[in-house]
Amino acid sequence: MGVAYSVGEVDHLYTFFAQWSPEVCHKGDKNQWKPHYVIKDKNQNHILVVEKDIAAINKILSKPINTAAKKWEIITVKDSKRCQSLCSSDASEVEEPEYLLEVDDDLPVLTDQSHLLDDYHLEKLAAHMPARTRGYQWQLVYSTAVHGSSLKTLYRNMAEVDSPVLLVVKDMHKKVFGAFSSDPFRVSKYCYGTGETFLYSFNPDFQVYKWSGVNSYFVSGNRDSLQLGGGGSGFALWLDADLYRGSSFSSPTFHNAPLSTNEDFIVQDLEVWTVQN
Repeated sequence: MGVAYSVGEVDHLYTFFAQWSPEVCHKGDKNQWKPHYVIKDKNQNHILVVEKDIAAINKILSKPINTAAKKWEIITVKDSKRCQSLCSSDASEVEEPEYLLEVDDDLPVLTDQSHLLDDYHLEKLAAHMPARTRGYQWQLVYSTAVHGSSLKTLYRNMAEVDSPVLLVVKDMHKKVFGAFSSDPFRVSKYCYGTGETFLYSFNPDFQVYKWSGVNSYFVSGNRDSLQLGGGGSGFALWLDADLYRGSSFSSPTFHNAPLSTNEDFIVQDLEVWTVQN
């Protein structure tokens, strides 16, 4: 969330920060990461990052970096995906509390290396993810390359997960597709999930299939298979217990086309990512 202020309204900005965060004069361990504010130029792709220091903020705004800019946006980056890139280590903490950075595209930040996702995939997927997932890092919770091919292991790795998950599948034809699930995958007697759940495919162009509203067969799982979407002649996405064989059919839940080149496919690689709270 952002609040726009005129660069010249320093007094109002002072009051805003003072009321919002009275603890700004933090005297804790200097090596401990402290929350930051970001002052973002709406007309330029730059952001100015400052610590919670009223004197520093006033000093900065008294000599604006871009005197042509008329408006600035004040946003908090606590728990944001920028934390790692802006304050990735204790060594990055310097005495000077401000610095200037170019703003990258608003892509999800992956804490681990992905064998399946690149910036193109992330850019397309990010546009359709719920707002509640934005600003967080994404952590790899399961990968066939790391953990082997086992649905049982996938469930076990998600036992403590309570955040949305992103399933990424690559088949033997090098096609990438999968699903965003509002709920982590688990064994359940009944279907679970919400309308935030969607399917996607890069086969070859990006396609996204949102909830149709026809039924609520979002996700269901048992020890033998994982299924997404239903109510028709087959599941929108089905994976076996070995995460080796799968199938994809059109389903009423998402009104999707088959995600893979063929309705039945062989899994080459599979990853599951979750929001890191």
